Amino acid sequence: MNEHCIGEICARIVEDASLLLKTLKFSLMSKNQINEMRIDKWLWHARFFKSRTLAGRLCASGKLNNNDVVIRKARALLKQGDILTFPKGDDRRVIKVVSLSTRRGPASEAASLYEDLEPPKPLAKKRLERKSSVALRAPGTGRPTKAERRAIDKLRDHD
Repeated sequence: MNEHCIGEICARIVEDASLLLKTLKFSLMSKNQINEMRIDKWLWHARFFKSRTLAGRLCASGKLNNNDVVIRKARALLKQGDILTFPKGDDRRVIKVVSLSTRRGPASEAASLYEDLEPPKPLAKKRLERKSSVALRAPGTGRPTKAERRAIDKLRDHD
């Protein structure tokens, strides 16, 4: 054998070995062998946020709790069984981490990553709560309408 053939054989062996390592790494990850994961990454995988940047901003805001401990860094680690509490829109979400993911998959896969301990209220209930929070007045009380104000001004001017 000449040196050129030996070089080609060595290059093929190295290429095959790197391909084998990539395959092994992917198969281990696909079996969900992950013990810990960054919180911002998991929130993004579970589709609570459209980007990791938004998830990171929540972490940095100090409004995210992991097992009743305030999280201030997106790099904080998350494990299975942890309970996350954070605001999302008008709701306060309480989530139990069921599993960790290696990718941001479809919504059905994302929903299997967590258990919602306090699901958000339906939209109709929220609207009713908003309406009931406004002070109720009997008709004709409170601020006069434009027509009523003109009638009052007309009465005052005739005196």
